Amino acid sequence: MSKKTNVLPIKGKKIFVLDTSVILYDHDAVNSFEEHDVAIPITVLEELDNFKKGNDTKNFAARQFIRFIDNLSGNTSLQEWIPLTGKGKGRFKVIMDTHSKVNAEKVFGEAKADHKILNCALSEQEKSDDKKVVLVTKDINLRLKAKALNIPAEDYETGKIKDVNNLYTGLTTDDGIDGEIIRKIFISGSIDAGEVFKTKPINNHFYILRNGKNSALSYYNPTNNMVELVKKIFTYGIKPRNAEQTFAMHAILNPDIKLVTIQGVAGTGKTLLALAGAIEQSKNFDQIYLARPIVPLSNKDIGFLPGDIKSKINPYMEPLWDNLKYIKNQFSENDKNYKRIEEMVKKEKLMITPLAYIRGRSLSNIIFIVDEAQNLTPHEVKTIITRAGENTKIIFTGDIYQIDTPYLDSESNGLSYLIDRLKGNSLFSHITLEKGERSALANLANDLL
Repeated sequence: MSKKTNVLPIKGKKIFVLDTSVILYDHDAVNSFEEHDVAIPITVLEELDNFKKGNDTKNFAARQFIRFIDNLSGNTSLQEWIPLTGKGKGRFKVIMDTHSKVNAEKVFGEAKADHKILNCALSEQEKSDDKKVVLVTKDINLRLKAKALNIPAEDYETGKIKDVNNLYTGLTTDDGIDGEIIRKIFISGSIDAGEVFKTKPINNHFYILRNGKNSALSYYNPTNNMVELVKKIFTYGIKPRNAEQTFAMHAILNPDIKLVTIQGVAGTGKTLLALAGAIEQSKNFDQIYLARPIVPLSNKDIGFLPGDIKSKINPYMEPLWDNLKYIKNQFSENDKNYKRIEEMVKKEKLMITPLAYIRGRSLSNIIFIVDEAQNLTPHEVKTIITRAGENTKIIFTGDIYQIDTPYLDSESNGLSYLIDRLKGNSLFSHITLEKGERSALANLANDLL
């Protein structure tokens, strides 16, 4: 046995057994368990092998993790405990043994990958009397099956928001403002923050300041410590219909804010505002990218759909084209704005594309809108932002309660993670849109169904 595998057990240490969903969610998950040991069943390696080909983020995650354990193992057998790199870290191995007193395949009457993973956890549990074995999976049903077999099971908590119901909204309504302050804001357009608030406001935070029937829409500008008046701006035929939409457009058009998140239910105007605001600023950027992740029906890959790649992805991009069409239809076909949008699409100044097609591209001097961002993992969101170069603005839109992927929820998706982590950063602004503006019928569905 190699010397580096002779690590004495630490009292209270646990063995966390990770399934495939955890690796695809975060390929660096092995390093998130502090001093505890981490293992993966051999079945997970087999499943990752099926995911390694392709351009999607899950394919990238599979490849990265495979490279990671190859570098970690060196010339050592993966069946032996290998110390993880870093001070205070535990160890790693691959579980090969699927034999145990309780056979999950017989219990559940089927020989499938999930049941093999359960058997590996059961086997490790029987061998490790001195340590608690915990199965970690994003699959709720697998957690329930594990608990039915008396295996402690947990969700992967890294990147998960603890109190999503109190997630940052970007907006505060203050009814106790002195009328003279509101008058000054309207006359001068801004006022020193110290005259309005006793403590320093959150950077780029929006306020509805009220005194009786008088009110002012405003935001805190961290660059000059001023509370500034926010006006409704008519942008490419699109005019904000409520205070939240007004704030969203302000953030989109503000050149000092490089990262914007807009959260809200269907029909609140998230994508429409982002696209109209981007077109308004198009002269300041080389290109506008409007992208969204492809989440196929029933989690099947788009390869099963008929036709070439264009016909496969068009249905997923159609909502984005609908928003662009709506903006164009604010003008007549002979109007210069209508023709300009047509020209932008023709010359690929404005591109609507699946998010997977952006991987590897330079994000310098562009305005990048990511729609349906709630279907991204925190790692995917980080990957997108870290590709931003000079003069790039990124806008994420989505509804954190409308998740279309099986291993994400309102607490663990990338949009919630981003809003929670970047609150107060001087380059970041967020607004939650509450009021639906699509139609009375759409509002009825959101409210009552």
